[in-house]
Amino acid sequence: MVRKETAMRLPAQHQGLEVKIPSFFRCPISLDVMRSPVSLCTGVTYDRASIQRWLDSGNTTCPATMLPLRSTDLVPNLTLRSLIAHWAASAASCSPTAGGSDTSSARTSSPASLVRQVASAGVDPSPALRELAAYLSDDDVDDFEKNALLSAGRAAETVSSVLRRRPEETGVEGVEAATRVLAKILASDGVDDANKKRVATGLAADAAATAASLARVMRRGSGGLEARVDAARLVELLLATNAADEAAKAAVAESSELLAELVRLVGTVDEKGALDRNAVDAGLSCLAAICGCGSGSRRAWARGEMVRLGAVPAAVRALRAATTEPGASAKALRVLESVVGCAEGRAALCGDAEDAIPAVVGRMMKSGRDGAEAAMAVLWAVCHRYRDRRAADAAAAAEGGLTRLLLLMQSGCSPAARQMALELLKIYRVNAKSCLAGYDSKTTHIMPF
Repeated sequence: MVRKETAMRLPAQHQGLEVKIPSFFRCPISLDVMRSPVSLCTGVTYDRASIQRWLDSGNTTCPATMLPLRSTDLVPNLTLRSLIAHWAASAASCSPTAGGSDTSSARTSSPASLVRQVASAGVDPSPALRELAAYLSDDDVDDFEKNALLSAGRAAETVSSVLRRRPEETGVEGVEAATRVLAKILASDGVDDANKKRVATGLAADAAATAASLARVMRRGSGGLEARVDAARLVELLLATNAADEAAKAAVAESSELLAELVRLVGTVDEKGALDRNAVDAGLSCLAAICGCGSGSRRAWARGEMVRLGAVPAAVRALRAATTEPGASAKALRVLESVVGCAEGRAALCGDAEDAIPAVVGRMMKSGRDGAEAAMAVLWAVCHRYRDRRAADAAAAAEGGLTRLLLLMQSGCSPAARQMALELLKIYRVNAKSCLAGYDSKTTHIMPF
């Protein structure tokens, strides 16, 4: 098979050099040279960012072959990645203008020396951290170099240690800069999972101090919403399964200051006055994870504190917002499922039953299976187990409520959810009118009685 070669559009420092790019170095989707080549089960290799966007859009076929995908797992093509890196290094070494200006010339120090500056005691780490963030964001820097700095250079552990310093040692500006670097590491497709785990390990080394620092960034940082979302993503990493031990997770869940900032993040609006999607998702991800942390008195305290800080109305607002994604609404429902386990949570939900219960019912079939079962658990708790009349009346009056219960029972839900649905059916008057009212189609339904 003859491989075609095409000319490469070079960076400014290589403009005088013509380079031929082997066609199999290009992503079939973007047609650019692949930075993180991964293969699908069909054997076709794509750039990770391009194929991930394809899959996230809901596609279930291979873009090149259009064959259905048995699996959406992405397997790194390390051989091709090595070939591309070797080819890129060879092409760059042939440049007659290699001494010209480029983005790296703007850096005042080497990446390794920047890490050493961050580690130095008594020195403001902010300037070095900002340069590290620029280095990790530079598309012209090879991913191998970035990963080498994070592993052998111990950049991940060093930057994480900034969040463990006492407030008098490092100001909020330095902590915010460190948060930005760590968030870039987590968001980069080119960074190996092992190096992302180094970040989690560094954060968990003193989870209480880390939680306090991230709360400072969310409350007092100058980076605006982006910095607050970055901080929440680090909290989410710290709470993730296997990313930290139970003691570390408990330290995060017991930070009242951090809980308050996460609840506030869920209510953040954009310039149009609508809830910000990224902020809502980040905040709810953390709150849902905290609901699953610990046991006994620890979990009860966190649950009660979340209610006190306004988690119930925040979650309900997210459910009612048209901009909330299905994944975020499922997290909101899991938060509500947790808080209705305490009297304060039920009081907060049922006190606004006319708005809250229809919001739960409306999202029942729009939040995936986990979200649907969480919604069922919320309704069952307030309407059946604790028999709150306000909640029961609101559920019975909610448009399409009966239909959603029946659909859930037929959708392969868990036995527990099915039993809860059967018990909830008792709050509805099952007659021809109520059955027909739940359907939005124009189909004629013939009742068997």
